[in-house]
Amino acid sequence: MSESNNPEEFYAKLKKQLQDTAMWPSEYLYKFIVPTKGDKVEQVENIFDNMGAVIKTKQSKKGTYTSVSINVRMKNPDAVIEKYLEVANKVEGVISL
Repeated sequence: MSESNNPEEFYAKLKKQLQDTAMWPSEYLYKFIVPTKGDKVEQVENIFDNMGAVIKTKQSKKGTYTSVSINVRMKNPDAVIEKYLEVANKVEGVISL
C-alpha cells in the first residue's frame, strides 16, 4: 500500500474500491510485512485479537522480516480502513500491502 503522496486520498480510493467490489459484511485479507525483531508480529496479531481472524505468518529467507496475512470478516469498508490505520499507528516499521 503506497501512502507516499496523500494517505487520505489513498484511503478514499480504497474505500470506493471496497464498496464497489464486495457485499458487506465480507471476508477481507490484510497483508503486512513487519520486522521480525522485537514483538512487532505480536503487536499486529493483538490488533486483530478476538475478531475470529485467521492469521498466518511466514518469515523471510534471512529472517529479517515476517509476512503476516490476516483473513477476517469485516462489517464495512470503514472498518477495514480503521484497522489499517490502527496498525500503522501502533506498529513501528510495518508495511501494509
